[in-house]
Amino acid sequence: MFSGIIEAKSKVLEFKPLDPEYPQNLVRIQVAKPTTFNDIKTGDSIAVNGICLTVEKFNDEWVQFALGHETLKIANWNEKTLSACELNLERSLRIGDRVHGHFVTGHVDGRAEVMKSYDQGGSWMLDIKIPANIAAFVWPKGSLALNGVSLTINSIEKDILGFCLIPETVQRTNLASLKPGDSILVEADQMARALVRRETLNELN
Repeated sequence: MFSGIIEAKSKVLEFKPLDPEYPQNLVRIQVAKPTTFNDIKTGDSIAVNGICLTVEKFNDEWVQFALGHETLKIANWNEKTLSACELNLERSLRIGDRVHGHFVTGHVDGRAEVMKSYDQGGSWMLDIKIPANIAAFVWPKGSLALNGVSLTINSIEKDILGFCLIPETVQRTNLASLKPGDSILVEADQMARALVRRETLNELN
């Protein structure tokens, strides 16, 4: 479980398919280890662009993760897409931690398309087009995780959501580097999902 408050940005150092002929099946990546991640151990969970991954190995320079078929498919991750971007990293929550964002599981629902991304007097404005499977879980001032970042939904126009990023979010995350046409990973708020699920079950009964 995560809070959507990004701790560091990092780059992929190595991308190694288990079988080079079928790179969509299983891939191991090594990500540059942030200097502040000095308490991790094998088996820990780290959110990488919002996807919960398990630490396989690490040293002072890198952290290694395995990417399964489902992760590669949902995230559209391959050597080209991963090598071209910085990744948002967050260690899992500890019991007793303050939750400064909202509860994020690291189980992303899919990808949204960036429609607009621009500076507006010091705030960074971001508009995204969400996939249909997310629509029931969003409303103005609700929460959504984008590339693992906990954000508040400012506006909704059909399937276009608007967000306003403060300077701290711009500096700490990779969101301001996105351009129109880029894809971004989305995870719906779990409380919103539970509420919609309960209402659906009530209607069926």
